[in-house]
Amino acid sequence: MRKRTLSKKPEPLGDILQKVLKKMDIPHNRADRRIVDLWERAVGTQIASRTIPENLRRGSLYVLVSTPVWLHQLQFLKEEILIKLNELSGQNEFRRLFFSIGEIPEQPSRAPDKPPPGFVMQKLRARDRQMMEQSLTAIRDPELREAIGRAMVRELTRRREIQKRQGF
Repeated sequence: MRKRTLSKKPEPLGDILQKVLKKMDIPHNRADRRIVDLWERAVGTQIASRTIPENLRRGSLYVLVSTPVWLHQLQFLKEEILIKLNELSGQNEFRRLFFSIGEIPEQPSRAPDKPPPGFVMQKLRARDRQMMEQSLTAIRDPELREAIGRAMVRELTRRREIQKRQGF
């Protein structure tokens, strides 16, 4: 029998339970339901269907992602996601995001993703539409292409608003 070493600091009960459940090979949901709900509201149904928040520890949210392509694209959206999560939670509890590839359980189908509240689609300039079409044609995954397209529209809209305020 292996001798246990006493730890100097108490360990969180959730960590102990996770270790015991893992040893006993009992399936468990590691993420708090509140965090899952915040995550789905912050990223939208399309991204939420390809990801699942796994753990929140000391301000770091660990998220499982279905494929390397999604992981790569989410790296570009980290800051925007963190801002949205903190805005929705009403406090500054999310400081870092870490993505890793893992198996995502099948989720029931949901309503199509809608733009966030207060988001107004402006008419894009022909030059902007052409640039977007050229950029998006290289992406084969239709869901990913749509998600990136929405992000591009948001960024272009945000830039136009800034230009209007500055008098350009």
